[in-house]
Parts: sequence; C-alpha cells; structure tokens
Amino acid sequence: MFRALIYNICMKIFVKVKPKAKQEKIEKISESQFRVWVKEPPQQGRANKKVIELVADYFNIAKSKVKIVSGISSKQKCIEILTYE
Repeated sequence: MFRALIYNICMKIFVKVKPKAKQEKIEKISESQFRVWVKEPPQQGRANKKVIELVADYFNIAKSKVKIVSGISSKQKCIEILTYE
C-alpha cells in the first residue's frame, strides 16, 4: 500500500507596513524583507487584512496560506507563508 505524506513548508518574511498610503505596493528589500504600502488605516485590523491580501497576490497564493505571526499591532510584522501542502 502507498501512503500519502503531506509536508507543510513555511517561509517567513519580515514586513514593514506603511498604512494610509496614497497607493498600494510591495517593495522587496532582500530575500526575506519587504516594505508594504496600504491605503487602509491601522484600525480594526483593516490594514492587516490588506497586507495579507497584497502578500498573497505578490506570491500568487491563496490568502489562507498567509498568516501574521507577530506584529499584529505594529508596523513591523513577521509573516508566515505556507508554500507547499
């Protein structure tokens, strides 16, 4: 019998967020560091949701595969990306 094994491989990136920006964009600084500009204000998690959406679009993955692991209420965030399942 064959048994299927599922591996979860995560990538962590560090992001500096600029909320209430005029335009939304992502700038890659290094392999694991990015700057993200979002139009949303940092209230009620709206900026965080937009950051997740932009990061998912940047890496061409589903939003459900992107998770903020630290820095929920900070401009400096550590984001975990599930790259394989």
